[in-house]
Amino acid sequence: MKSKGYFFKIIALTLLLTPLLAIAEQDESEWNNSLKNQYFSGKTIDESDAVIELDAPLRAEDPALVPLKINSKIKQSPGNYIKKILVLVDKNPFPYVGEFEFSPKSGKADLAMRIRVNTYSHVRAIAEMNDGILYMTKKFVKASGGCSAPVGADLDAAMQRLGKMKFRLDEGVKSKEPTLVQLLISHPNLSGMQMDQVTRFVRKSHFVKEMKVSFNNEPILTAKTDIAISSDPNFRFYFVPESAGTLKAEFTDTSCESPTSRAVCNAGKTYSESYSVTP
Repeated sequence: MKSKGYFFKIIALTLLLTPLLAIAEQDESEWNNSLKNQYFSGKTIDESDAVIELDAPLRAEDPALVPLKINSKIKQSPGNYIKKILVLVDKNPFPYVGEFEFSPKSGKADLAMRIRVNTYSHVRAIAEMNDGILYMTKKFVKASGGCSAPVGADLDAAMQRLGKMKFRLDEGVKSKEPTLVQLLISHPNLSGMQMDQVTRFVRKSHFVKEMKVSFNNEPILTAKTDIAISSDPNFRFYFVPESAGTLKAEFTDTSCESPTSRAVCNAGKTYSESYSVTP
């Protein structure tokens, strides 16, 4: 049985850590001193959940697979739609998660994925409307080590299936209405900070750089992504099937010498997959 002294120590430690956690949650220094000027210099951003809202766990069960969902509050229409959403993790070694472009053909600008969070940090989603107005929503996520989580022992097997993709429409096809689609991509998405459990060497970054999804050659979702996207990327988004047609996904990967610099990178390969849709 544990002594009373042990429990007093736990309580004391909790009391000491609580103010530190509160300070971390209020820390906006990375955003205010760097990221805002880097991505939105001179621009006004309305911090509000009126246009998009971010859904993320307060404490991540797995920092390398943090579920993230962006819910839009408006319908995509030719006159008023979310054109682009930028996702950032303030305290990640490379804060840029990805930039996702939508169109009225998307139906909804909702997006779900899994990301890496390296330390306690705000996760931000900034939406740009078709008229240029910016809206930001954020969540504080408690996680540790997501970008440096070890490469699994099955990396060779992962490399063998690299580039394979699969579409899933679990809710069926809704004619002329926003239809949910899931795109699963086989790719280790190496961060450049992970140790191979077999060789004990840190593997160079190798990640999905660009992705394009179209329906009957009309763009639905176009993305530029980076090392914060989890291994085996998994995206959920919407499109509007006006008629029977073909969903097509295409992605290109890249390798970089440094996990935090894009000065020296080598172009990778391009992979594609098609899926027939009948409303």
